[in-house]
Amino acid sequence: MSTTPSRRAAVLGHPVAHSLSPVLHTAAYRALGLDGWDYGVHDVTEDTLAGFLEDADGDPGRSWAGLSLTMPLKQAVIPLLDHVEPLAEAVGAVNTVLFTTVGGAVTTTGTNTDVHGIVAALREGLDAGARPVAEAVVLGGGATAASALAALAELGCPSARVFVRSLDRIGPLRAAVARMGVTPSFEVFDDTATTSALVTADAVVSTTPKYAADTWAKLLTDGDRGAAPRGVLLDVVYDPRPTALQSAWTALGARAVGGERMLLHQAAEQVRLMTGHMAPLSAMDEALRAALAVPA
Repeated sequence: MSTTPSRRAAVLGHPVAHSLSPVLHTAAYRALGLDGWDYGVHDVTEDTLAGFLEDADGDPGRSWAGLSLTMPLKQAVIPLLDHVEPLAEAVGAVNTVLFTTVGGAVTTTGTNTDVHGIVAALREGLDAGARPVAEAVVLGGGATAASALAALAELGCPSARVFVRSLDRIGPLRAAVARMGVTPSFEVFDDTATTSALVTADAVVSTTPKYAADTWAKLLTDGDRGAAPRGVLLDVVYDPRPTALQSAWTALGARAVGGERMLLHQAAEQVRLMTGHMAPLSAMDEALRAALAVPA
């Protein structure tokens, strides 16, 4: 059995009770034999985040290894950390906080595993040996869109087309783009232009909230567009599952990957960073499928 000292980690957010992170991390600890580790859930707002971090190492018997962050904390946490890794700083979003103790002092470091999760999820849907991702589309202009652009650049496409509701509300995304050195174009949602871009792209990442992409699902399947998607879709939403956009995509014969695959892979990278062990992906995948009642 493991002799690892008691360690703990948790997911923070508001709301957070629905999070599947405990399922994934607990399955990893069990598979790795890390009997002294546990993973909790804490409802934390932007207003209470600083206090939580200050108290995080208050129990010397069970020191913190790391935190997973969901909305609305991914940007709010940045000024509260001792260090932020370059990718997270460029993207402008931290979804993972790591604790390091040196000489009795605790240091916090922010990093981003969402980019890793998006890359890995898209690769599940891309054909082996397929052409590089030359054309890509991102739906939505929030924090996850910045991670999607970083992921698409890693896959060979630094110039994705980004469709948003309003160009006046994407200041943080434009700033992230400048830091990353990628060159996307920004366009307002338009029935014809957006649908045309979706069907010709090699990869599409929908970062919009649930139900927000239903319009494009309907336009793709209304029968008069004359073309089916040729690329892979990643819809970061996994509730409902499948989304209307995923269902439309697969009904037209294209490949779609659900947001739970991004969740799995970003959590696996968190496990590696927090524990120092390679994540037991199969065990985590099995636990996730059971939690979602997805057939193997």
